[in-house]
Amino acid sequence: MPKPRAGASGRSRAGGRSVSKKKTARKTASKGGSGTKSGSAGAPAGKGRTKAPKRFASYQSALRHLYDRVDFERARVRRLSRDDLKLERMRALLKKLGDPQLKVPTTHVVGTNGKGSTCHLLSTALRSCGYTVGLYTSPHLQDVRERIEINGQPISTADFTRLMATVARAAASVERAHGVPTFFEMMTALALTHFADEALDVAVIECGLGGRLDATSCIQPSVVAVTSISIDHTQLLGETAAEIAAEKAGAFKPGVPVVTIPQSEEVMAVLRAESERIGSPLSVLGEDIEFSSRFEASPKIGTHTCICLSTERSEFEHLTVPLLGEHQALNCGLALAALDVLRSQGFDTPEMKVINGLAGLSIPGRMELAWERPRVLLDGAHNAESLKALIRSIGAHIPYDSMVLIFGCGEDKDVDELLRTVALGADKIIFTRARKSPRAMDPDDLRRRFVEVSANKMCQVAGSFDEALDLAERAVGPGDLICVTGSFHLVGEAKRCLADRTKPAATAEG
Repeated sequence: MPKPRAGASGRSRAGGRSVSKKKTARKTASKGGSGTKSGSAGAPAGKGRTKAPKRFASYQSALRHLYDRVDFERARVRRLSRDDLKLERMRALLKKLGDPQLKVPTTHVVGTNGKGSTCHLLSTALRSCGYTVGLYTSPHLQDVRERIEINGQPISTADFTRLMATVARAAASVERAHGVPTFFEMMTALALTHFADEALDVAVIECGLGGRLDATSCIQPSVVAVTSISIDHTQLLGETAAEIAAEKAGAFKPGVPVVTIPQSEEVMAVLRAESERIGSPLSVLGEDIEFSSRFEASPKIGTHTCICLSTERSEFEHLTVPLLGEHQALNCGLALAALDVLRSQGFDTPEMKVINGLAGLSIPGRMELAWERPRVLLDGAHNAESLKALIRSIGAHIPYDSMVLIFGCGEDKDVDELLRTVALGADKIIFTRARKSPRAMDPDDLRRRFVEVSANKMCQVAGSFDEALDLAERAVGPGDLICVTGSFHLVGEAKRCLADRTKPAATAEG
C-alpha cells in the first residue's frame, strides 16, 4: 500500500507516532530565537523591544500575549492597508522556528466563500482513510484553539501555552528587522510548529486573507484548492473581482496542481493566466474534471444533494453531500478533486472509506440548528454571495412559516447589498452587533440603511445578542425560525449565549 510521500511523515497511516522525529522537531523549533526580546504589537521595525518570556505562567497569560498583537480580523477598516501584510516577516519567523511548514505535507485552500467547509470536508475525507490530519482554519467561534486541530481535536491548553512561548521568542528575534508579527502570523506559526512536532501525515491549511501576502502562503503545498471568488475585503484585496482573484492566485506555486470550481469569466481568466505564467497545472470542476450534482429528496434523509465525480484515479457516484446547500455540492466536489490529486501523489484514499467518513459531517456555525424550541439556526454568512446561498439553502432544506433574522455585520462589507439580500429572505429583521468586534457596524446605522433599500419590512434594533434573541423569541410561533447570521463573531456570541442557557442555575452554596 503506497505511503503518503516518502520520508515526509513520521506517522504510519494508522496514526502511529514517530517519537524520535517528534522530539527532534520540538528541539529544532525550541532553539529558534531563545533568549530574545519582544515588543508591543504593531510597532515598526527597528524600535525597542521588551523581553520575551521563556514560558508563560498560564494559558491565560499566553492568550493575553497573543491578543496584544494586531488582529486584522477585528481591527477597524480605516486602520488597515496592504502595507500591513508582509510575507517577509512570516518567512523570517518560520525560519527562526526551524521552517516547520516544510516538515509536513500540506494542502492549501484559498478563495472568498466556502474555504472552511472545503477544509473540513477534505480533512474528514483524509481522516476516514486512516491518516492523521492537521486542520488550520479561521476565524474561531468561541475558543481560539478551535483553529488548530489534529484529527478533530483542538490543540490542548498545555501545548498552546508551551508553543506560544516558543513562537513569542522567535517573534521577538525578527521584530527589529521586520516589525512585530501579527495575531494571525503568530497563530499560523504556532499551528505549523504544532503540526511539525506531531509529525502528521498531512495538514489542511485554510488561507486567511487573500493569498499572495497571506501568512499561510509560506507553505509548500501538495495541491491548492480555490473556492468561490467574489467581492470582499476590498480595501486590502482590490475593488474588482479580477483584482481579488489576482490576490488569491498569488498563492499558486510553480509545479503545484491547482483545482477550482467554475468561476465567473473574469475570475477564471485571471486564474488561468497565473497558472500558465508560473507553471501550475489548473483543473476546473465540470470542465477538466467530470462532475455533476443533483438535488434530491428521500423519506430517509429528506432533501439533500448528491454529486458524482470521475477522474482517471477516482470514481465517486451519487455521494450524498453531508452539508446542506447547493453551494456545498461544489465545495464537496472541490475537496474530492483535491483528494484525487493527493491520490496521484501516493495517498491511499478508497472511495467507500471516503463516502462513509463524510456521512454525518457537520460544521459549527454553518447551517447549525443550535436550539430546538424555538428553532435557532446559526450561519456565519458574512458577504452578499454567502448570504444569498444561505437564504437559498434555508428555503430548500428547512420548512418554516416565517423567519426572523438576527443580523449584524462588519463595517468593511458591502452593506447595502447585504441588506437587500436580508430584505428578500426574512419576514422580520433584528439588527444587533457582536460586542467584542470593533469592526462591527452600529445596529442603528444598519436599520437606517435598511429602511432605504427595503420594501417596508419590519425591523428592530437590539444593543446585544441577548436582547435580540429575547425580541425574536417573543415574535415567533411554533412553526417559525430564528436565523442568526452576518458575522462569525456574532455567531460565536450566539453559541456562548445559548450554551449559558443550558447551564444549571447556581445554588445558594455556590
